[in-house]
Amino acid sequence: MTIPKRKDVPVNLTWDLTRVYQSDNAWEDAYNQIKKEISTLNDLQVNFTNSGHNLYAGLTKILLVQRQLEKIYVYATMSSDVDTTNAHYLNYVARAQAIASDFAATTAFINPAILNLSQEKLTAFKQEEPRLSEYDHLLEQIAQLKPHTLTFEEEKLIAAAGDALETSENTYNVLTNSDLEYGYVENDQQEMVQLSDGLYSVLIQSQNRAVRQGAFESMYTTYEQFQNSLASTLAGVVKKHNYIAKVHHYDSAQKSALAENNIPSVVYDTLIKAVDKHLNLLHRYVNLRKKILNLDDLQMWDMYVPLTGKPSLTYTFEQAKAEAKKALIPLGNDYLHQVDYLFNNRVIDVVESQHKTTGAYSGGAYDTDAYELLNWADNVDSLYTLVHETGHSVHSMFTRQNQPYVYGDYPIFVAEIASTTNENILTEYFLQNITDPLTRAFVLNYYLDSFKGTLYRQTQFAEFEQYIHQMDAQGEPLTADFLNSAYGKLNQRYYGDAVEAGSAIDKEWARIPHFYYNFYVYQYATGFAAATALANKIVYGTVQQKEAYINFLKSGSSNYPVTIMQAAGVDMTKPDYLEEAFTTFAKRLEEFETIVNNNFK
Repeated sequence: MTIPKRKDVPVNLTWDLTRVYQSDNAWEDAYNQIKKEISTLNDLQVNFTNSGHNLYAGLTKILLVQRQLEKIYVYATMSSDVDTTNAHYLNYVARAQAIASDFAATTAFINPAILNLSQEKLTAFKQEEPRLSEYDHLLEQIAQLKPHTLTFEEEKLIAAAGDALETSENTYNVLTNSDLEYGYVENDQQEMVQLSDGLYSVLIQSQNRAVRQGAFESMYTTYEQFQNSLASTLAGVVKKHNYIAKVHHYDSAQKSALAENNIPSVVYDTLIKAVDKHLNLLHRYVNLRKKILNLDDLQMWDMYVPLTGKPSLTYTFEQAKAEAKKALIPLGNDYLHQVDYLFNNRVIDVVESQHKTTGAYSGGAYDTDAYELLNWADNVDSLYTLVHETGHSVHSMFTRQNQPYVYGDYPIFVAEIASTTNENILTEYFLQNITDPLTRAFVLNYYLDSFKGTLYRQTQFAEFEQYIHQMDAQGEPLTADFLNSAYGKLNQRYYGDAVEAGSAIDKEWARIPHFYYNFYVYQYATGFAAATALANKIVYGTVQQKEAYINFLKSGSSNYPVTIMQAAGVDMTKPDYLEEAFTTFAKRLEEFETIVNNNFK
């Protein structure tokens, strides 16, 4: 199959960015205007907190500039993403990033200025200017940062050092995306091909074990050659996280990172404890994998090969849209109305084309559509991707329709919940309607592998991330040997005795970009578990439980994420939602075992 050039993709399968800006000239006009407006924001600093009126007017103007800036950024990045070789739009992206940095530096005075106000003064301002109540939650969030906010000049110095502090991340990205080259391996057609990250994800699922092993060993041989350099970049970013936390008077980098969304540490700690308690279920699944594959020595390169073969589930994009709508019926008519808009108004860029960015995402800004990027293949994976990204997009649509701009986005902590809930609803739909044992086995295995890859694997990453930050804070050098040893032991504990010890998996830390994201990855695991609990409520629960979920989608950032989730019916400070997720996993694992025993002799 030949991958088409962008110009050859049917227009109806591309997104329509003219609804963001009518033309590049319109973008240029908006860019020049916003650049002028950013330059005027410095003037606000002098009288920003002199009165309630000035505080309200200043916040309103800054948010208006930020709102316009987001549109500029969205148009630039999305125009570039459909052809990453287009120098014109790469220039737009660079300019958008630069002006965003200018905005951040120019507005760095906001938090320190507000935090210099006494509670009495702020109360008087609110009485003087009642419209400040629009920003109550924003002001409360800022107030909570008071013990951790430095003077304006100090914060400005740290912000100005941003480029220098990002050297480790930048070096890692250049090294892994440009300089690092993999060796040649044999594919399923017995051809010698150069390995890439994309090809690795295909070959590691090959039914030919020699192909899987060859891809695995080639991948980690390459990373082994660069392990000392990559240990240095990872150590650098960990030191940065610990330094930023320390100067802002946090006990740890973890608490500093979680404070951004007011997430209590108990959420993180409860996740790790609950997963550790239920590692026996993962061991049971891994043992079943060993049995099905009929292996005496199960290796880490055997973890991703499909166990049930390809199912009779194939979908064109049109068929997938119809199937998705049927699966999402339990969410109600209002939800489906949003889906209809997404599916019928060129909001989705569907087809894989030359130089288009890989993967999938939902994007856009407050004043644009909730665009989706896909790279479609006529398989069940693409259907799951469609409902996943549509979960993000409808979440964005409901939020923007029901919240003012200041609360018109949602934190990452809850973002993956809406998308993964849709995936779980699709799985329930399949299991309610599919009777063929082999197809059911595929769906069950798809879920079990997703659970393994998300709740277990991402928690493993979260535990490792926490450990290396603690060790650095205690003065332990994060050398390649130290990281290999720590990661290898952790991996063995997670996967259990069924997996042979001693493979190069101990170097996996070197190829995980999420370790550079500052305690980001745990949210995939908490989101997956919460989504399992919510999907059960939506499909089998009461009208009130379904309404609570829709209200969650409409909440944006109008309250703290944990509080919003509690209103939706999931308390993420307690282990109950995690226990429900493990109960679902165990139930589906048991059915999968039964089908395997009866049909895979």
